[in-house]
Amino acid sequence: MPSYTTAQIRNVALVGHSSAGKTSLFEALLHAGGAINVQGSVERGNTVSDFDPMERERQHSLNSAIASIDHAGIHVNLIDTPGYPDFRGPTLSALAAVETCAVVVNAAAGIEYSTVRMMEYAKARRLCRLLIINKIDHSEAELELLVEQLREAFGSECLPINLPAKGREGVVDCFFNPAGESDFGSVAEAHQRIIDQVVEINEDVMGHYLEEGEEGLSGEELHDAFEQCLREGHLVPICFVSARSGAGVKELLDLFEQLMPNPSEANPPLFVKGSGSEAEPFVTSPDADKHVVADVFKIINDPFVGKLSVFRIYQGTVRRDTQLYVDDGKKPFKVGHLFKLKGKDHVEIEDAVPGDIAAVAKVEEIHFDAVLHDSHDEDQIHLKPISFPNPMFGLAIEPATRGQEQKLGIALHKLCEEDPCLKLEHHKELNETVLRGLGDLHVRVTLDRLKERYGVEVVTRPPRIAYRETISAQADGHHRHKKQTGGAGQFGEVFLRVEPLARGAGFEFVDEVKGGTIPGQFLPAIEKGVRQVLESGAIAGYVMQDIRVAVYDGKHHPVDSKEVAFTTAGKKAFLDAIAKARPLVLEPIVNLDVTVPDEFMGDITGGLATKRGRINGTDTARGGELIVKAQVPLAEIGDYSNELKAISGGRGRYSIEFSHYEAVPGNVQKQLMEAYKPRHEED
Repeated sequence: MPSYTTAQIRNVALVGHSSAGKTSLFEALLHAGGAINVQGSVERGNTVSDFDPMERERQHSLNSAIASIDHAGIHVNLIDTPGYPDFRGPTLSALAAVETCAVVVNAAAGIEYSTVRMMEYAKARRLCRLLIINKIDHSEAELELLVEQLREAFGSECLPINLPAKGREGVVDCFFNPAGESDFGSVAEAHQRIIDQVVEINEDVMGHYLEEGEEGLSGEELHDAFEQCLREGHLVPICFVSARSGAGVKELLDLFEQLMPNPSEANPPLFVKGSGSEAEPFVTSPDADKHVVADVFKIINDPFVGKLSVFRIYQGTVRRDTQLYVDDGKKPFKVGHLFKLKGKDHVEIEDAVPGDIAAVAKVEEIHFDAVLHDSHDEDQIHLKPISFPNPMFGLAIEPATRGQEQKLGIALHKLCEEDPCLKLEHHKELNETVLRGLGDLHVRVTLDRLKERYGVEVVTRPPRIAYRETISAQADGHHRHKKQTGGAGQFGEVFLRVEPLARGAGFEFVDEVKGGTIPGQFLPAIEKGVRQVLESGAIAGYVMQDIRVAVYDGKHHPVDSKEVAFTTAGKKAFLDAIAKARPLVLEPIVNLDVTVPDEFMGDITGGLATKRGRINGTDTARGGELIVKAQVPLAEIGDYSNELKAISGGRGRYSIEFSHYEAVPGNVQKQLMEAYKPRHEED
């Protein structure tokens, strides 16, 4: 067994805005805890977490990284996460594996977009939250003002648990030993505010406190009440550090040991058993002797080790040679090697207890969010899914070199396995593959990985829009197909009528032939010709829809009439009718919800008006934000991710869903038709 128990484990994710200093703090904690001998730096490119060459080149994290610290009798699993909104997938995945979400705030920059979002995500996941103010020695940091801003933004439950001291070269404890002096504020008053906040969560503790004062509370009572406050969001401690100078770093480790919850003290994980309306809550227990239940929250495709699946154990003990099932699979796999991670290094271990984070290698059937278990009693168990942002920004891609299609497909599959906010779409109708991410940077970094890791170069372009064609009037069409080549000829003549259907009704083909002028066996051939036009388009090269075609007359020849003749006649009669039926090109209209701070509302609505958007109203969101609701042509928002980022300083976000098709303006239809002519003539 490991040298630690579940009660000694602390799982902590460092999250926050880019440049808050998460990676530097991660490095400082590893050094203070004795996990590394020399503290690396982002600038020198020698940190434990930013080991990817692309991270070192860009000097910011692109993925999450895990390492462990053994300190003062506890085992801390620490996860460093990216701060850029474009790489939120790995950050949110890490929240499924921890009890404590430590939101790192840049003391000089203050509350930033990702600070707000990560506090919201952590609260929604019922995680204990900790605010860490980093870079306290920065010359522009106004720490007292920042504390007030945090309390105003996130509630009065945000209270300092220590304060800067000695000219910001250290910190003074406000909870256990409130006798020191700080650079600002009263330590005694900060201590009293924490005690008042903690005791009011529990009636028994409150009773003892009112009767006997703080001296009448046992350490165990106070500790349990503190833990309850963290679980219920009634207290969000604020602490101060400087990852560069080391101020407050050891005290932060002590805080993990003394006050942060272990896996058995936190809110229970949100597992359900079954699916749909029949799903019921499933309660796990951090008991080392029970059946194994673990959740995979990270996939790494390592070029040397192979596929590495990182999981958090919620119940039972995983040992080498344990037989585990993946989800509802009937065939188990054997744990040949079990690892702890230390950045890019994999340290082999014998077993892992409930609450711990470990990894297995080379098990291809494991996927992100898979549940691993050792008994069929745990079939159909799933952890409540994380609400990931929907990837909106897309580029159509194809290999730069012919013959690399399969290699590209395998590489993209592996990259999408690693990042739940990458999505691959293949549009058969448009004959293109689209890679979607959370923004231009997200997609571009993925394409760089394709080249550097897998040796696949691609060419890109904006995705095509799935326009449609239809008609707006009734019309008749006719064509006689006659071909004589010396032997048996071809003959078929078709009269048909086209009518528009309601939007979204599809296609109808009707036989109205009287008197046998066209024998019944040729009607399928006529429909085949019509459907050829439906698939390829008549005026701009897009699929046709919402049309009723009625064949009402024609002629046949007893010898020369064949299916091929009526296929051709049906196709050309249909084209003849469409030309007279006032054809239209339709474009997809989407419902667009844009969430921004209210000061940007004018810029957003004005920008959407230039995109032929219709504003349908606004709603109020949390934190002083507004949701602008609009309907916009999909063709107008291809680069909206970058545009919104520029308008809102990265604080805006949006979602889209398909609404309906409607006719494009005349000038747009003319452009599409003219672009189709050269392609059509070439074909």
